[in-house]
Amino acid sequence: MSQVLVELDIPGDWLQFRLPAALDDRLQQLLDRQDQEGKLSRAERREAKALTELVDMLSLMKLRAQRAARREGQ
Repeated sequence: MSQVLVELDIPGDWLQFRLPAALDDRLQQLLDRQDQEGKLSRAERREAKALTELVDMLSLMKLRAQRAARREGQ
């Protein structure tokens, strides 16, 4: 596996990184429908997967920013 190091300037409000409300609502709708009906269309599954990956990426960025902030504070 290859690695790429990317350096970003993290804004002061990085703790606010989260999925925009409209996208969060849409993901919740899709997940609720999957739970209730047991099935989504192919397009809806792709959409839910993409939104979930975005949430994961934002969470990872947030965690890495927290870790970097702690290292700078030491």
